Order: sequence, then C-alpha cells, then structure tokens
Amino acid sequence: MNHDASLAPATVTVAAGRPDRAQGAAVNPPVVLSSTFVSQGVPGSGELLYGRIDADSWHPFEQVLGELEQSAHPALVFGSGMAAIAAALSLVPPGGRLVLPRHCYQVTLGFAADLAARQGVDVVLVDIDDTAAVVAAVQGASMLWVESPTNPMLEVADLPALVEAAHAAGALVGVDNTFATPLVQRPLRQGADVVVHSVTKYLAGHSDVVLGAALADDDDLHARLHAYRTLHGSIAGPFETWLALRGLRTLALRVERAQANAAELARRLSTHRAVLSVRHPSLPGDPGHERAARLMDGFGSIIGLRPRGGVAAADAVVAALSLWVPATSLGGVESSLERRRRFATESPTVPEDLLRLSVGIEDVEDLWADLSAALDGLEGEG
Repeated sequence: MNHDASLAPATVTVAAGRPDRAQGAAVNPPVVLSSTFVSQGVPGSGELLYGRIDADSWHPFEQVLGELEQSAHPALVFGSGMAAIAAALSLVPPGGRLVLPRHCYQVTLGFAADLAARQGVDVVLVDIDDTAAVVAAVQGASMLWVESPTNPMLEVADLPALVEAAHAAGALVGVDNTFATPLVQRPLRQGADVVVHSVTKYLAGHSDVVLGAALADDDDLHARLHAYRTLHGSIAGPFETWLALRGLRTLALRVERAQANAAELARRLSTHRAVLSVRHPSLPGDPGHERAARLMDGFGSIIGLRPRGGVAAADAVVAALSLWVPATSLGGVESSLERRRRFATESPTVPEDLLRLSVGIEDVEDLWADLSAALDGLEGEG
C-alpha cells in the first residue's frame, strides 16, 4: 500500500478509502449487495468472482485500516474479531508452542485451549509485562501472542523488546491491537508479524456490528490469512462493513474524547474512599505508565476498578448506575462496565471484584456524577 507520510492518522481515517474523484461521483463508496460477479472462462488474478473470496464492498474499509496500521497490504476484514484471531492463531503448527498473556481476552484463552486439545499445541501462559519471563518462555515457541494493554488487567508490554526476542527465537509475533487502536499503537511498525482487531469495538465504535480484521506485511502471511478466511467462510457482510467504515471516519474524535474522559475519571477514582484500586496507564503510579508513555501515543479508555467490599460491592456499583450501561463488549460511544469474573471462562487470576469500565464520549461530569454516586452509596451501606 502507498502511504502519504505527510497525513496524520486522524486525516487518514477521513480521507482514505474514497471513490475516485470525477464530476458527479459519489463521495462515499457504495454498498454492493451481490453474492457473485460476472465471470466466464479461466478466472484472472484479482478479478471479483464470488462473495466468499472477495467483495468490492470490503475494499474501502480494508484500505483505510491498512493505511492506519501502515501495513504493506490492505487489511482483511473478517466476520468477527474471534474469526480474525482464529486465522492468526492458525499460523501455529500442530504440536507447536504458543506463548500468550494469562490475562488476555477470555475467548482467546479458550481458543488456545482448544488448539492444545485438538492439535497438541503447547500453550504457555505468561505475565506479558514481565519482559524477562516472556523472553525465557518464547525460546522454542512458534508464536508469541501479545495484548497491550491486556484485557482486562491493563498490563502494558515492552512490545519492541518482546518482538526482538521472539524473532531471535524464530517465533512469529501476533498482536491484538483492539484496546489501543492504530491511533495509539501500530505494532507492525514495531516489528510484529500479524495484527488483529475486533472491529466491533473502537473501529466501528457504535455497538451495532460484529466484525474483525487481520493485517500482515509479509506477502506469504497475508496470503495465508486470506486463504483461511476463504476456506473457513469467515467473511463479513457488505452492509456491516459499510457501517464499520462509517464508524471509522470518526475514530480520531471518539478516541481523543474517550481517552480524556478515562484519564480524568481514573484520576478522581484514585482518591475516592470507596475505591480499593484503579488501573489506567495515564496514572503516574500505574505499573504500565512509563511504558505506555514511552511506546504509545495515548493511554486508552479502559479502566480497571476494584471497589472496597469485594464482589458484593462491585455488583452493587453496577446495579446502582443509571447512565453507565451494564453490558459486555467495549469501545462504543456509550460508557459501559461489567464485572469480568461473572464469566466462568475468565482467567482465574483476574480478581473476582474487578470492574472493567469502557469509557465513552459523554460529558465527563455526567459520567462522574453517576459513578461517584454509586460509590458513595457503598460508603452509606457500610
């Protein structure tokens, strides 16, 4: 792909993926609702043939995301974030070793366990922010999988150091960049081999589509990811992809506002009497602050919160809120939260009382009024 280095990422989200300029032409790409395309004779390279293989409604979104991640290829859109993760983890051969964070997305952990059961993959769980431990574990590995910040513990990895160590050991590096988005972190430019996104989250940004995406610079890896998508039918619908593109146009504004809200809320939470602990990389005392400030272009908009009083207090906070939405998923314009260990499949080392807050773009004072009232209610109960 050709990248205009003079354009800021915020401009790329708006300007890339547009139709060619011509008098009377549409400014936005169309939605093409067709499962098949006119074709006769021997199919040629690059021609549209059938909607499971390729579709022109995917291309504008794939182009924008590819340019944002500064990839050598356009992104590959998938039917869900897990479909993209499954494609990336399919690069681990049967009997190979997969090293991944013990606190990464719970369904990723479940998929890794399935690989271990079905294909004999040796799954090694690590604390991704412990660089020395990861470097030791990656020796002999086929792939190192990274989340940074992790879901839901918000640990920050030293990504360049881990990439260097993994490549020296002959391992591929895959990065789930959903939390950071390409506005905050571009792992391919730090040497990662594969990057995935749950487009459902920040990229689409409105909690109305389920999509994923994967990217790779290497020609062979890109081809293998494309082949996986085609063979497994892990494809996205044209209208959903068009909605994701429309959401992507405002990504820079949404990320800027949500990050500012999250930093302010984390600051206030850190001094509230009813709060046991709070995690957000913007906080000077957060274990990930130095790395995030050095390696990333922001701190993200996810907060980890533990109220005083354990599980009962955490559930009481969720029940008392009126503006924050009690729901799973994250990255929408609305602020939401949930207690992560309500899922039996969540990592057992995640605290039972941990609330994961996805901060949206509402007025920060309204968000604080709702949240602080719920926390103040805990003190009243005590």
